[in-house]
Amino acid sequence: MRITGKTRLAGIMGWPISHSRSPTLHNFWIEENGLDGAYVPMAVHPDNLERALRALPVLGFRGCNLTIPHKQKALAIVDRIDPAARKMGALNTVIVAPDGSLEGSNTDLYGFRENLRDGVPEWSAAGGPAVVLGGGGAACAVVAALLEAGATEIRLVNRTVAHAEDIARDLGSADCKISVYPWHHRAAALSDAALLVNTTSLGMVGEPALDIDLSQLPRAAVVTDAVYVPLETRLLAAARSRGNPVVDGLGMLLHQGRPGFEAWFGAPVSVTQALRAVVLATLAAPR
Repeated sequence: MRITGKTRLAGIMGWPISHSRSPTLHNFWIEENGLDGAYVPMAVHPDNLERALRALPVLGFRGCNLTIPHKQKALAIVDRIDPAARKMGALNTVIVAPDGSLEGSNTDLYGFRENLRDGVPEWSAAGGPAVVLGGGGAACAVVAALLEAGATEIRLVNRTVAHAEDIARDLGSADCKISVYPWHHRAAALSDAALLVNTTSLGMVGEPALDIDLSQLPRAAVVTDAVYVPLETRLLAAARSRGNPVVDGLGMLLHQGRPGFEAWFGAPVSVTQALRAVVLATLAAPR
């Protein structure tokens, strides 16, 4: 890493921030491309978010990522928001425009879509119904990505039905049927599905396992999990054992960083095995 008077700066704001793997991800790309740049973690208390974002152009930053708890509050601070992020109600990427104004977007949908295409190149959103477990921000990003990719039927399954109904209402499209299922009907929702996505925290280290009967899921259906600690969740292991194509959640994290990096640092980047290995090493290390 080179640091000079012309160093391009970007970073990530969160509270807390020590858990974030984004500095590892972006600084890998900086080193890989031999760029004069740096990507830094910024612990920003929620009360200071507006001042911190407005300071980006003053301090010479090209932009930043946002993580918990800033993704929603930033909507009212930035100057422009792309349509997908506005519908999703959350930002994760801010770009400082040449005039110093702030442009907000959400690259989680890009990360989800590219991770699936990377893992299963033949996957098509129009190939059949998609089942999405969960009703939070990750579920919202997945639904937005599926709609953008041409899905014609999405089945949302969540413990709190009202949260899933909110997503269906906010993102609903005349070109796609979005149905809401209560949690106890999750197995039935799998019938004739072409894709199953877990966006809940179930199965994550320290959380209960995801309890779901896959017997009604066609063996050709792709199964993916937003959880990446552990990398091979019980859901993915069960799906793999019955012959379903599976895609782990790490790639979503890696791919979602690409649009911001390319805007801030001006270099095209890709997700490689070397990058995966570097980030995986941080997942195994204590924080």
